[in-house]
Amino acid sequence: MEPVFADFSTDPAQLSNALVAHHRCGIAPSHLALGAGGYVRLDFTVGEREEIAEAVVEVTVLGAGAPMDVLLNGKVVAEELAVPGDGGHGDPRVAVLSVPGELLTVGDNLLEIRNPEGAEGLLRLRAVTVDPAHDRERSERAREARGAGRSVVAFTTEVRAPGATAWQTGPRLLFHIDSIRSVDGGDSGERTLPAHLAWRGADGSEAAIGLRADLSGFLGHRTTADGAVTEYRGTLADRRAYPEGTAGAPLHRFSTEEGHDGAWSPSGELRLLLDDGGAPVQRVSWTDRRGTTASVVLGSARKPVAAEPVGELRDITRTVVDVEASDEFDLVGEVADNLLTKSWSKWLANDETAELDFTLERSAAVAVYRLTSANDAPERDPQDWELQGSHDGDHWTTLDSRTGERFRQRHETKEYSVASPASYAHYRLNITCNHGSDQTQLSRVQFLAGEIPAAGPTHGAADFTGYRAPRGGDPVGYRGTAVPGPWSDAPGQEEGKEAGRALQQLLAGDLGDTARGLDDAARLIGKLAAYLKNS
Repeated sequence: MEPVFADFSTDPAQLSNALVAHHRCGIAPSHLALGAGGYVRLDFTVGEREEIAEAVVEVTVLGAGAPMDVLLNGKVVAEELAVPGDGGHGDPRVAVLSVPGELLTVGDNLLEIRNPEGAEGLLRLRAVTVDPAHDRERSERAREARGAGRSVVAFTTEVRAPGATAWQTGPRLLFHIDSIRSVDGGDSGERTLPAHLAWRGADGSEAAIGLRADLSGFLGHRTTADGAVTEYRGTLADRRAYPEGTAGAPLHRFSTEEGHDGAWSPSGELRLLLDDGGAPVQRVSWTDRRGTTASVVLGSARKPVAAEPVGELRDITRTVVDVEASDEFDLVGEVADNLLTKSWSKWLANDETAELDFTLERSAAVAVYRLTSANDAPERDPQDWELQGSHDGDHWTTLDSRTGERFRQRHETKEYSVASPASYAHYRLNITCNHGSDQTQLSRVQFLAGEIPAAGPTHGAADFTGYRAPRGGDPVGYRGTAVPGPWSDAPGQEEGKEAGRALQQLLAGDLGDTARGLDDAARLIGKLAAYLKNS
C-alpha cells in the first residue's frame, strides 16, 4: 500500500494516495474545522500484492474539541471518540485506532471522519494517516520526506526586550540543515526538518528557537554579543527545494563520519546553512522531528584567510531593506530613503556630522561604494568619513576612511574602493566633517559587491566536531570534513555530481578502502580534475 496521509496543517494540504472531500467544514491555516454534522472523506487505494492483517489509523486533532465518529468502508471503527485534552486549541493530540485487515479491500477504500449531528464545539482536524500495523510509520516517513524536500526555509523576524510591549523588526533568518545518511553505500533518503534549533555566532551572540510543526513560525530568545536578551519570533516567508534560495548564502557542506567505541566510519553528508543577519555561526545544535539530536562546532586547524571577492561586481543597493539616518529633513521630504532611488531627490541633515546606517537583506562583501552629491550648496558635501561594517548593527569595524574629499560639480558620482572587503549585514557611512556648513547632504549612495569564493578544506583536522544521538539512544561521535566547491546540484550536471561524490568518498575514508586499487583512485581523481577544470 502506498503511504496514505492527508496533512491539513499546510496550505495547500499535503496528500498522498488520497482524494479528499468534506462537508460543513471550514479551512483554517493549520487545520480543518468540522462543525456539527460535518465530515471529511478520504478515498485511498490498496494494492493487489499486499496482504494486511491489521491496519492503524491515526487521527491528529488540535485541542480537546467535539467527539468524532470514524468509519472505514461503511463500518464503524470508533463512535463518539473523545480525545483527552486540557481544552486548549493549539496542542496536537493523536487518536490511534486499530483496524482489522478484513475491513480493507483491494482497490478503492473510503475512510470517513465525522463530527456527529448535535455535537457541541468544533472538531479541529490536523492530519490523518493509514498504515499497515507492521510498518505503522510508513506514512509519517513519507510525509516528512516530502516536507524535507523544501528544506531551505526563510523567516521574517521580530525581537522584543523583556517587559516591552512593542516588537521591533529583526533581520531575516535563513536556514537549511540536511543530513543525508549513508546506509550500505547508499543514501537512506530519510530526511527530516528541525523541531528545535540553537546557535552561537562568532561574536558571542546566541539564539534558540522552537519551530511550529508546519514551519509557519517560531518562538525563541536571542542574546546579543554585548549580553542584551530579547524575545525572538518569526513568520515563514519562503520555503524552497535545495539548492534554490542558497545563492550568496554561507552554505557549508561536509563529508561526515560517526565514531563508535573509538572507530570512525563514513556516515554520509551534512549540508548546513544558518544566516541570522549577524556574525557567522560557530556552533549549531538541533533536534529533528524524529527526536534525533545533533550538535556541531565549526572549526579549523588554521586561522581562516579572508577571501577576496571574485567575478564582476554587481550593484546590491536594491538589497538594502532599511536605512536609518541620525537626522533628516522630514518637513520637505529630504529623508534617508531618497539615497536609494535613482531620482534627483536628496537626503539633508541639520548637522555638520551625520551617520547613515544601511541594513542588507543578506550579508554581502561590499568592495566598492559610490556617493553622489546633491543639487546645491557644495559646502554641505561630506569631506571626511568612514565606511563601517557590522554583523549585528551594534559592533562596527572600519572598512574605509576618507579625508579632504571634494565633489567638483552637482550630481557628481564618485567611486571608492574597500581595501579588504568582508561580508557584513549592516553598513554605516559615518560622516565626521563637511565643507563648512551646519547641514550635510547627499543625493545617492550605492553599494557594489563581488562573490566570495568558497573556502577550501582544512587538511589534517575535521572542519566540525560534535555528536549525534537518536531518540532514546546513546550519543555517538560526529565529525565532518568540508567538501570544497564548486558543487553541482543542478539537474543534468551528472559529471559534476559524480565528481563531487568521488571527492566525498576520498575525504570520508581511507583511499585504499574508497578506491579499492590505484586504477580506481586514478579514475576518480581524473574525473574530479576534469570537472574542476571545466567549472
